[in-house]
Amino acid sequence: MGPARRFVSSGAPPRRSRGPLIASVATALALLAGCGGGGDSGGGRNEDGSVTITMGLYGVMGYAETDLLERYEAENPGVTIEAEVAGDEQTYYTALQTRLAGGSGLKDIQGIEIGRARELVETQAARFADFAGMAGTDHFLPWKLPQVTTPDGQVIGLGTDTGPMAICYRKDMFEAAGLPTDREEVGALWSDGWEGYVDVGEQFMTSSPDGELAYMDTSSGLFNAMIYGHPEQFYNAEGDLIYEDNPVVDEAWGLASRAAESGMTAALRQFQPGWDPGLANSTFATTVCPAWMLAHIQEKAGPDNAGLWDVAPAPQGANWGGSFLGVMEDSPVKEEAMDLVAWLTAPEQQAYLFEELSIFPSSQEALDSEAVRGGTSEYFSGAPIGEIFAAAAEEIPDEVVLGRKDGTIKDAFSQGLQQIEAQGESPDGAWDAVVENVERAVG
Repeated sequence: MGPARRFVSSGAPPRRSRGPLIASVATALALLAGCGGGGDSGGGRNEDGSVTITMGLYGVMGYAETDLLERYEAENPGVTIEAEVAGDEQTYYTALQTRLAGGSGLKDIQGIEIGRARELVETQAARFADFAGMAGTDHFLPWKLPQVTTPDGQVIGLGTDTGPMAICYRKDMFEAAGLPTDREEVGALWSDGWEGYVDVGEQFMTSSPDGELAYMDTSSGLFNAMIYGHPEQFYNAEGDLIYEDNPVVDEAWGLASRAAESGMTAALRQFQPGWDPGLANSTFATTVCPAWMLAHIQEKAGPDNAGLWDVAPAPQGANWGGSFLGVMEDSPVKEEAMDLVAWLTAPEQQAYLFEELSIFPSSQEALDSEAVRGGTSEYFSGAPIGEIFAAAAEEIPDEVVLGRKDGTIKDAFSQGLQQIEAQGESPDGAWDAVVENVERAVG
């Protein structure tokens, strides 16, 4: 196989590139795994003393979409970085699990999504390098690194972003429905809670002159937003499954089911087929949007919709998403890869990613910077996104319980709500299907 290209995308091309960065579409993850050379993790040391560091990423983490990797190479002669980007995190994680089980095809650096963090901490910690005590890594929010820390203190990765939430909405659609468009007035519509957000949806569907428009993209976004505002969701601190008896989950399911049955949703699962065209074709008026979602909306909704979107505070602050970068313990360039991860997650680079792509920092130092606090978005009508998301971040619970199968359970609930929206299933029938799927997945 020929020389590896610097940025390879599996599932979707990188959303944004700068300068001479090149994006290429691969046809098979299995073929890509054999291209890196240098052993289990793909990268390695070359005869001339230079090193190649490979990265496995997903979605829009910001590294392949900006010039950060190119800058690091320029500042560190003899280092070459090759990043493989999967558009869909579920596809990425399935491949990562396969590679961990098979002991081959792993990259030197692997992205870790928050919903998978506890499973990797509990079952695969020995495969990851330990960042505990590494110099220059004491700037994170107090709750971030504990999410990837083992009981004996090993830290399997460093934090990239967090996901404080807001509501992204279309001003033109609100105006046509007789609703306010000023972001403070819009936020006031649902300031008493998430039920107010659904109440506005019922008003929108009654008043909108375009009968084809939906109020929100999906009820699963509403469900996620509601549960992530609480310390316990699917598991308790002892590691027991509690979702069937947790009143937080019950309340979120009830309200999301109400929205799903009402016809106010476009029945589009986020980041699944149909959602991007929904943004491009302006088929819905609102979406629950963690900070990291703004870059995706901007790209997929396109320049024709610039200035039509705006951002208002959500009914309740919560954290949806957020990732980490881990380094494989047996990487032939482990030390160099750890240095790269520390640099990419440093306050300066986190602030830069917020300025470029609205990716909200997990670094307290970056969060407190003027670059973040004073950040605005021209695409989203000049919204003070730094101020809005910083305020939401301050409401995030300090201690959120993560469970081994959080990501899998969240997917099961999304599928259940999709059954109500798109297939006409009853909430009780969909709930039974969710429980069955969770029991099958968790065992």
